[in-house]
Amino acid sequence: MFFPLPTPGGEGQCEGEPFRTVTVVAFRRTSRRIAEPRRRTIRTLSFEPGTRLGPYEILAPIGAGGMGEVYRARDERLKRDVAVKVLPPSYSQDADRLRRFEREAQAAGSLNHPNITAVYDVGTHDGSPYVVTELLEGETMSSALAGGKLSQRKAIDYALQIAHGLAAAHAKGIVHRDLKPDNLFVLKDGRVKILDFGLAKLTHAEATPEVTGLPTAGGTEPGVVLGTLGYMSPEQVKGKPADARSDVFSFGAILHEMLSGHRAFRGDSAAETMSAILREEPPDLSVTNQNISPGLERIVRHCIEKNPEQRFHSAHDVAFALEALSGHSASGMQLAPFSPPDRKRRILPAAIALLLAATAVAAYLVGRRMESASRPSGASFSQLTFRQQTIFNARFAPDGRTTVYSAAVAGNTPEIFTVRPDFPEGKSLGLRGAHLLSISSRGELALLTGARYISHNVFQGTLARMPLEGGAPRDVLENVREADWSPDGSSLAVIRETGGKDRLEFPVGKVLRETGGYLSDLRFSPRGDRIAFFEHPVRWDDRGLVAFVDLQGNRTVLADGFWGEEGLVWSSDGREVLFSAGKSYSDFAVLAVTTSGRRRTALESAGGLTIRDVRPDGGWLATRDDFLQAMPVLVPGQTVERDLSWLDLSDRPVISADGKTVLFTEQSGSLGDTYALCLRRTDGS
Repeated sequence: MFFPLPTPGGEGQCEGEPFRTVTVVAFRRTSRRIAEPRRRTIRTLSFEPGTRLGPYEILAPIGAGGMGEVYRARDERLKRDVAVKVLPPSYSQDADRLRRFEREAQAAGSLNHPNITAVYDVGTHDGSPYVVTELLEGETMSSALAGGKLSQRKAIDYALQIAHGLAAAHAKGIVHRDLKPDNLFVLKDGRVKILDFGLAKLTHAEATPEVTGLPTAGGTEPGVVLGTLGYMSPEQVKGKPADARSDVFSFGAILHEMLSGHRAFRGDSAAETMSAILREEPPDLSVTNQNISPGLERIVRHCIEKNPEQRFHSAHDVAFALEALSGHSASGMQLAPFSPPDRKRRILPAAIALLLAATAVAAYLVGRRMESASRPSGASFSQLTFRQQTIFNARFAPDGRTTVYSAAVAGNTPEIFTVRPDFPEGKSLGLRGAHLLSISSRGELALLTGARYISHNVFQGTLARMPLEGGAPRDVLENVREADWSPDGSSLAVIRETGGKDRLEFPVGKVLRETGGYLSDLRFSPRGDRIAFFEHPVRWDDRGLVAFVDLQGNRTVLADGFWGEEGLVWSSDGREVLFSAGKSYSDFAVLAVTTSGRRRTALESAGGLTIRDVRPDGGWLATRDDFLQAMPVLVPGQTVERDLSWLDLSDRPVISADGKTVLFTEQSGSLGDTYALCLRRTDGS
């Protein structure tokens, strides 16, 4: 089945099925606001196989519906088959339909995410506008649900993908407004794509809310509610403006159906279905599926609250809750959400009642070529450094043999060192307070002078340039945190904070990405047409997502939902982004994700493994990290501290007034990625 377009009756047509006459039902509002149905019959199949629409050759029809016709077509320029959705000339005379079609192209075209159907092109042929998208192979979610409910594992997997796709759309100010199983597509490899942003609302551009009459399944006139009964939110049923929380409600209804095998809201008539959405609660999931965990049922209930204020406020929050649920320990401990301003810092100065030991023990070179298309086998490691020290960053020099790194033997004041194969001891460049950022293909260092430690591996200082072979640093730009050379070594992309927001800029001054959290680990692709980075939603909390932007600032999210992530590079062929993440810093593995979002584990580790660089021949540079954060507490009336640590990352202790109890957060990855709020007695019990 290839990218079926739902017909007004809700059924899609598949490739190979005969086209038929489709009756579209719309509703016209009279002065008394009574909706009268009017019917018009439209004969489909406007283009025969062999017809050319611009550079695309029509191969076969796929489906037809109220918003147009879909064809399989061939793009000979890129040697690929695509899906072309066409609005016939008779429709283009309908201003409302044309507006909605153009809005679909605009909305979908601004999105670039593995869980949203990619839009390649738009155009017009003999007065008929068309949009070109990727051609999908698989089945709709409604087809997948035809066999009954899904397992909890599969439902969570699908739900996470849908939530990530919605979160990307909502981040662009786009609300889908017609989320339903027919608009979700399950590919053969298990990936889920969100289809049809034809009803999407650009929230920043909408001037007035719609006043509604009755819902329609096909074309809709102004003043008529948009959406599909059974999955509409209460505010859509009432004709009120729909924001991201409306999509969250529809998402919850779909997840309920995945787990129960039945629609969450249904009735014998449209009026009864609308009444159920507004007033009734769906049956408890435990009634239809006794294997459902209480935590998952709570997430579903939180999504389908009648009052939008009581729902999850964003799809990102839903994804985070699902990730936390799937990452719970076997004990079934319920984790309390905790949001301190400075969470899970990788390296911190010593403080009262807090002792932190963090050492990046050594830099390792993966000596055998690592092919990005397959898992490494028989990888060998050559130890390059032997001194106990904190290594903040490391890079290969252009000769592929020299390694340059910044480290601190004690404290957080970095220096830059080089190590060569002919002598096993690092040689300092004599630049105390200098932090390495990047090395160009021409052998020029980008570094920070006057580097001031902030958090994790993040410093801030003055960006400077310096030849690797020696010389004085030449200052370029103040208040910079990170930078990376373009592949030709001619210019730098930077991350810096401006006006309380983090900005990724290339060239300097042109903002490609901005966030209120923080950005880190930016790296140019080998071709120089993309910049990969980590985006962390919470300031100095290294949970977050992996993404890249092109040089026009279009962002693509590749993966997210990690307990912690540090260290990111491109594979030597540019097909994958390699990054380090795990459940604790001592458990980091190297993961790989393709530019289309397919993820794998590239290399497991016996300890924390943070990838730092990749040579053109595929060799890796990495640091092995040992990490422990202890929590010694001095109890009032005592003279000796007692270690009240629980797991490997106990933090932010608060002692009760009577000195008998300590409240703290445990951030160990063994508890999932939302942390735990813990209480224990100061006698150690």
